[in-house]
Amino acid sequence: MRRTISILTTTAAVLTGTLVTAGPATAAATPPLRFHGAQYDSPGKDTRSNASLNEEWISLVNTGSRAVNLRGYTIRDTSNHVYTFGSVSIAGNGGRLWLRTGKGTDKARTRYWGSGNYVWNNTGDTASLRNAAGKQLDTCTWKSKKDRTWVAC
Repeated sequence: MRRTISILTTTAAVLTGTLVTAGPATAAATPPLRFHGAQYDSPGKDTRSNASLNEEWISLVNTGSRAVNLRGYTIRDTSNHVYTFGSVSIAGNGGRLWLRTGKGTDKARTRYWGSGNYVWNNTGDTASLRNAAGKQLDTCTWKSKKDRTWVAC
């Protein structure tokens, strides 16, 4: 009887130590859903045509192992232009989704803001991703660069 109690006590102590040690490492991990990149200046002349507007985009990547449903998530810029996602999921293990500025028919990996104006500032901007509860998950910031029209986040 004495031996059984000793083994159980040692096992409980080891498990407790493992749980305490694993907690902070998990909390510090990079969130699985984040910005991947942004094309903030559509190629060519800014004509505000729908084709030009749709060449302005921002993309998300899911590095986690499970799909994430974006219902109620938002993307916004510093001028407080806000896009709210409906029911769409991003697959896990590197799944991506593009949000294009202009109008179009939503697809599994592409959503359309529906704007008639450019959203992302060529001179610099910050995109913010928030979950349905309003918690900020990620940001992507850029400054104007003469030789680039896009940025990796």
